[in-house]
Amino acid sequence: MKHAETVTFGGSALDRAAELRGDAEAVAARVAEGAVEVILLWRGKLLVHAPELERLVRLPADHPVLADATMPPVLLGRDESGRLLMAQDISGWVPEALDEAEINRFLDTSLQQHPGLPDDTAFAELRRIMTRLSARDAELGATAKAIAGWHVSHRFCARCGAESRMIMSGWQRSCDACGGQHFPRTDPVVIMLITRGNRTLLGRSPGWPEGMYSCLAGFVEPGETIEAAVRREVFEEAGIHVGQVDYVASQPWAFPSSLMFGCRGEALDDDIRIDPEEIDDAIWVSKEDVMAAFAGQNPGILPARKGAIAHFLLKNWLADTMD
Repeated sequence: MKHAETVTFGGSALDRAAELRGDAEAVAARVAEGAVEVILLWRGKLLVHAPELERLVRLPADHPVLADATMPPVLLGRDESGRLLMAQDISGWVPEALDEAEINRFLDTSLQQHPGLPDDTAFAELRRIMTRLSARDAELGATAKAIAGWHVSHRFCARCGAESRMIMSGWQRSCDACGGQHFPRTDPVVIMLITRGNRTLLGRSPGWPEGMYSCLAGFVEPGETIEAAVRREVFEEAGIHVGQVDYVASQPWAFPSSLMFGCRGEALDDDIRIDPEEIDDAIWVSKEDVMAAFAGQNPGILPARKGAIAHFLLKNWLADTMD
């Protein structure tokens, strides 16, 4: 698809400087030269310039706040000027009057400001700001969030249970107890625009805002092709048989660690029979109704979140630009 890499988190062509990951001396030399900038995380949120929330903050590697980092720096890549870009996490910091309920909502709009950082900076949830960021900042933010989350959830060796340690500038964990080597995990997920004539199949999950519908999606199982996963998931969730399946585009989705395979599929029937254990509801929606929803003129349907690949698929379907 000619527009495939215009999806949010794609198309930035970040130089990941992979050849430096095992060269601790070279990385340390760049730090000593002041040729390193740090992207900061707190509980999965990213430090951005406020109030616009349109640009990641890049801190010098010797900034005092980094003394409270809860993990070693992770090498994200190298910018056009040759400076290295790294990520660090200060999730051990506890803001005053922290509202745990707010930061665990479907859409977290809260901002946290650290007293040791400039007043015009704040930690913001990536889903809130993803469409405001440049393609480069979006890729950096998604990469930083995903790799930091992996280190938090994979501290211990899956072979023997001992605590492992970060190596290769954050892109590997090594277990000294049994020699196990562990690499960042990415979970493959299919998300599909299923059509039949002028209509598309949309569903909603429990806990979503009232009226919100999106494309069906599900994890790819071991030993399964993308096409087979599309057909299985649609049938399991909505009872619809799917024929031809075509890949459209992919999107890294760091919530927490997925790679979304956007596909298009042709429905062979239209009799919906939902599995209530899988989804809350599924409906057929015409192009006209989806267009009205995108324009905010369909009170019965809230469109898929801007920045998500479901929104991308639906938008290109409406514009007849799926090829």
